[in-house]
Amino acid sequence: MGFEMKLSLPKKYNQKILRASREFGLIVSGDRILVGFSGGKDSALLLFALSLLVKYGVIQAELFALTIDLGFEQKVDPEPLQEFCSRLGVKFYFFPTNIARTIQKDKDPCACCSYLRRGCMNKFAVEQGFNKVALAHHHDDAVETFLMSIIYSGQIRTFAPKTYLDRSGVTIIRPLVYLREREIIAATRFLPYKPVPKLCPFDGLTYRQKVKDLIAHLNAENRWVYPNLAKAMRAGRPIELWPPEIDSERLRADQDIDTTKG
Repeated sequence: MGFEMKLSLPKKYNQKILRASREFGLIVSGDRILVGFSGGKDSALLLFALSLLVKYGVIQAELFALTIDLGFEQKVDPEPLQEFCSRLGVKFYFFPTNIARTIQKDKDPCACCSYLRRGCMNKFAVEQGFNKVALAHHHDDAVETFLMSIIYSGQIRTFAPKTYLDRSGVTIIRPLVYLREREIIAATRFLPYKPVPKLCPFDGLTYRQKVKDLIAHLNAENRWVYPNLAKAMRAGRPIELWPPEIDSERLRADQDIDTTKG
């Protein structure tokens, strides 16, 4: 009876998750959803919240959880993750990999790890017959990705709340996109689970961390920095950009013109 009382979240969490689901068409009746469960606070909240919405019939879907062990020296202990999933009535899968060995030599280990991890998860989803993969990216992640893309790749973009993958037929959904990171941290007290610590040796040393710190610093000076970044990443906002670069061959031809001869 005591545990049943814990199976709840404040209304604002459910409202924001359902808003995202309805606005972006994330979850429909009959979905088989594989939740990426790292064991951390974000994915734990995602799994917990979705399991409650399924339990109380708010959404009609089947939920499953997958933990990918990246293969770092410090191993993931699957036992507490398995126990949490069992208490939620969610089937748990554990998939060991050697991703850590690959990313050690990459100049951007965070991006490489993300790419390989998603590939493993999507492949697993196809093989097991899941039509959707749920990831625990939140609003801060989206804003940080937006600024990272501008700074490090010269592109104005961020991840979408919903992405259909043509090759696999799997749809990636991110139900937490309207939740701020501080709200997720606050929600841990409602979970019947203690999030596991991060095991990645690159944690805190990535490009993402630099951008996170930059946003926090600028927002401390001006509280409109974060909201303005969030507005800027929305389609339909006013935009004024330079025209595309001139074709290189045409540019070389113009540079060869001798204006000293009259």
